[in-house]
Amino acid sequence: METAVPLVDFAPTLRLLLLALVVALLPLSWWWLRQRRAEPRARLAALTLLTLFLTFDLIAFGAFTRLTDSGLGCPDWPGCYGSASPIGARDEIHAAQTAMPTGPVTFSKAWIEMIHRYLAMTVGVLILVMAAFSWIERRRLPQSPWWATATLVWVIVQGLFGKYTVTLKLYPAIVTLHLLGGLALLALLAVQHEAFRDRAIALARPLRRLAMFGLAALATQIALGGWVSTNYAVLACSGFPACNGQWWPQMNFADGFTVLRALGYAGDGTLLGFDALVAIHFVHRAFAVVVVVLLSTLAWRLWAAGQQRFGGGLAALLAAQLLSGLSNVVLGWPLAAALAHTAGAAALVLLLTLLLARSSQRRRAEVSSPRLASAGT
Repeated sequence: METAVPLVDFAPTLRLLLLALVVALLPLSWWWLRQRRAEPRARLAALTLLTLFLTFDLIAFGAFTRLTDSGLGCPDWPGCYGSASPIGARDEIHAAQTAMPTGPVTFSKAWIEMIHRYLAMTVGVLILVMAAFSWIERRRLPQSPWWATATLVWVIVQGLFGKYTVTLKLYPAIVTLHLLGGLALLALLAVQHEAFRDRAIALARPLRRLAMFGLAALATQIALGGWVSTNYAVLACSGFPACNGQWWPQMNFADGFTVLRALGYAGDGTLLGFDALVAIHFVHRAFAVVVVVLLSTLAWRLWAAGQQRFGGGLAALLAAQLLSGLSNVVLGWPLAAALAHTAGAAALVLLLTLLLARSSQRRRAEVSSPRLASAGT
């Protein structure tokens, strides 16, 4: 008789945590050896940068996990068939792969899924160390330790999104929130890193406001893109700029944008129609025009304002993002282009967050300077 697999098995949790600690010791040791004589501020800036780098990698590898259909490579959580690795689950994986050679569970997909979890736990350990260090050195740091604490809370929320991604069988709303949560974590780390580096720049209020609108529009577009990817609607529109040979194809917006529904099904439980997938893809493609106009304008204004690094970087990333997006449609969703599209979105979020964080430092300095001057008189 076939044994049912529990959706949530906490038996391997301790072994997984120990494995995460061992893996995290590698980057932590490297950080400590390089920064052991540095001031607490510089030490924490380096740790935050290291965590930021690994979080970016985690987002990219999460996209790889999704794009290779490995999200259910281990159909339970947090382990793999109750084991800490696919090695301990080889019999169960072999049976599943034999029954369905191209199914959701294979040895390669199980390893991809578990490597993603190992990397996520490693990032979690680094953020835990970052929070502890922030509290220990709170009197000598320019930023409240509650920032690092909030980041730790958020990474725990991300872990729950990862859990429900598996236990709810790739529920589209959860998968999309998991993507957005990863980008929010990236932004949180970027803001904290800039607070320790103190690299303020001056931005006029209208330009700063345009950057905020650009970041909000980008976040909306990423949510729409995540909805496209999680519903496998990338190829619902063939051709460009027309969609399936039409400028306004037949679309079902109601079913396509019903948020609370299972993968492949409409809100009423019937199979999701092709016209709903077309609607999902078309909205993402149409809103891309808004984002391109906003970010292109922002790039030009930044360049004219003397911020050539940010302006040029934004223009280059935007061009690369357009190229990877078009490649997905024209070339039939190749893995390299799809990965580049997700990584490009994360890079755009990171660049705009750094821009706003540095301009916020300048604004705080300008606000505090008159107060200090009046106190001195």
